[in-house]
Amino acid sequence: MEYGSQLLENLIKRLTRLPGIGERGAQRIALHLLHSPEENCRELANALLSVREKVGFCPRCGFYTEGRLCFICSDMRRREGLLCVVEQPVEVLSLERSGAYRGRYHVLGGVISPLDGIHPEDLTISPLLERIVAEEISELVLALSAGVEGETTALYLSEKLTEYDVRVTRLARGLPAGSTLEYMDEATLQRAFEGRVEL
Repeated sequence: MEYGSQLLENLIKRLTRLPGIGERGAQRIALHLLHSPEENCRELANALLSVREKVGFCPRCGFYTEGRLCFICSDMRRREGLLCVVEQPVEVLSLERSGAYRGRYHVLGGVISPLDGIHPEDLTISPLLERIVAEEISELVLALSAGVEGETTALYLSEKLTEYDVRVTRLARGLPAGSTLEYMDEATLQRAFEGRVEL
C-alpha cells in the first residue's frame, strides 16, 4: 500500500512485526504517532531504549529485573520451599496478578519441542535441579501449558525429579487444553493452584 512516505511505510512495516499487530493496527498506531506531539514520540522512543538497555533477566529465576535479583527473589516474605516452574517470564506476570501463589518461580525459557529444535539442554533445567537442592525445595509446582510440548516437558521433569526429595504437583482444573497461562483470568488461575495434583 502506498502511504506517500517511505518513512511512514517503513514504520508500519516494523510495527507489524510486533505480536498481535496486523497491518491495519500498525497503520493506526503509526498515524497516531505521526499526529501526536513530538514530545510524546520522544518519550515512547526513550522508554523503548531504556527497557532494552536496563531490563534483563534475574540470574536466579529468569524473570525480568533491572537489578541483581528480581523483586520476587528479593522478597523475604515469599513462602520458602515452594517453587513454581513456568515456560516464559510473561507467565509469572499472570500468576502474580492472580494472587493465588506466594512462593518463588523458575522460568524454563520454553518447553521441549524436538520439531522446533528445542531440547532439554536448551532450557534452564540444570539450574532448576541445582535450586531444588540449594534452596531446599519441598514442593515443585509445574505450571506448564496443556499442549503436547508442555506435557512432554512435565513428563521429562517428573522423571528427572525422582532422584530428589521433592513433591511434584501440576496445576489442575480450570486450564483449558492447549491454552497458555498468559491468557488465563485470575479466578481460573487461583482454582488451578488450589486444585493442583501430584505427579
